[in-house]
Amino acid sequence: MSQSTLSGLRETTTDVPAIRLRNLTKTFGTRNFGETKAVDGVDLDIRQGEFFSMLGPSGSGKTTVLRLIAGFELPTSGTIELEGADVSGKAPFQRDVNTVFQDYALFPHMSLVDNVAYGLRVRGMKKAERRDRAVESLERVQLGKFMHRRPSQLSGGQRQRVALARALVVEPKVLLLDEPLGALDLKLRQQMQIELKELQRSLGITFIFVTHDQEEALTMSDRIGVFNNGKLAQIGTAHEIYQRPTGAFVANFVGTSNLFGPEVATALYDRASQFVVRPERLSLHWNGTPGTLDGVSTLRGTVTSLVYVGHATQVHVALDAGPAIVVQVGNDLPAGETLVGDTVTVSWADADAVWLPEA
Repeated sequence: MSQSTLSGLRETTTDVPAIRLRNLTKTFGTRNFGETKAVDGVDLDIRQGEFFSMLGPSGSGKTTVLRLIAGFELPTSGTIELEGADVSGKAPFQRDVNTVFQDYALFPHMSLVDNVAYGLRVRGMKKAERRDRAVESLERVQLGKFMHRRPSQLSGGQRQRVALARALVVEPKVLLLDEPLGALDLKLRQQMQIELKELQRSLGITFIFVTHDQEEALTMSDRIGVFNNGKLAQIGTAHEIYQRPTGAFVANFVGTSNLFGPEVATALYDRASQFVVRPERLSLHWNGTPGTLDGVSTLRGTVTSLVYVGHATQVHVALDAGPAIVVQVGNDLPAGETLVGDTVTVSWADADAVWLPEA
């Protein structure tokens, strides 16, 4: 496979992963004051040219893994390979990766073109060549016409693109992004999600993106690794992670899930396990109970609240024989002053129930 870069073509192979982690562990602290295992035996292969997102809550280990790949931290045990070469003990400048942080750390006294060219200057590239490369990199992120401006004259989204251009101009094999959209407002963040993905596709460079925002991960990623307590809880495409979570943590963290326990499962399916059903897969019947249908399960309950979310309404229902659940419906609700307290019936296709493995 050939990958396009700023200067032309880079020959790579799909046989060797861009990044390979084996039994990666990182422990902080001392034996006297207690130790915390931030990363706990992570095994992961990230493919060439892939947009891979590390998703998880604060303290889940995703940012520590990124810092280990970048070389800002050294592993307690395990190995890190970059295109087949072990870089576990190497310094950051010895690894062909670059990092974009949430704080873009642009030099305020420099023009955009000088900011972008700085990394090439450190590498000893001649002035004319590094300027040409910097201008080309700014053009790629659609900021070439602003190259003489200072960072203070740009919007937050534009500064983010300058930081990307500066990281990409040195043509790293892997680009690491540590929650780079976190400081942007919602509208701009959504716009930048699309721009980032399009940029990654055009460059063909491997992107590793760290976020706690599930929407970001689902929108941009080829694959997602969901982290919890220093471990990888699940790896898969956005569709696999959302539609077929392999555990209660992933089901609840990625989107909203309704978790049904063994008691309900036994009553409905004669199976003492847990299962989840997404809110949009549930149907709500305000008047009466739907007729008995093969492959459809029903439970009665009482409406406890309604939450309007713009494109839909979330109806919270306390089931008579089960948990409190959320049903997502359209905004064409029955007429009336209040629907809270109404008795309703909830149904779903049995095929939409996702069974979780035993704990």
